[in-house]
Amino acid sequence: MTTPRLRHAVLLARLYSLCLLLVFFFAALGPHVLPAAVAAPATKKLKPTDPYALIFGTVWGPDNHPVYGITVKIRRVPDKKPKWELYSDHAGEFAQRVPAGKADYMVWADLKGVKTKDGQSLHLAEEVPVHVEYDERVDIGLHLTR
Repeated sequence: MTTPRLRHAVLLARLYSLCLLLVFFFAALGPHVLPAAVAAPATKKLKPTDPYALIFGTVWGPDNHPVYGITVKIRRVPDKKPKWELYSDHAGEFAQRVPAGKADYMVWADLKGVKTKDGQSLHLAEEVPVHVEYDERVDIGLHLTR
């Protein structure tokens, strides 16, 4: 003969094991059910946990040395204005996270007021198109000329 207290403990143990079984089931099923990473809308800001692609580049001067402090701008291809603006570091490098997924970007250097030590103005050889497919890193180089 069982007491009500014992029946209550057995019922709680069965409920606990059922919940544990469901947690394991959905944890195993989760990666197969979730959709693949898609490009985020243009207005959504990236969170640290969101999947992202990385546009990484180096600004090269006319003498093929890296250039510090150059303004780099990045925009999506259909847009007219740049969405991101950043600066090259002491190694001439820059990096920008963009949403993961299929997208095309244009990267260029803004050289207003930038001159060499002897006073000559610098020009960008060409804007660099970047194509991103997934959450990947794309390496580019921006080459400056006199």
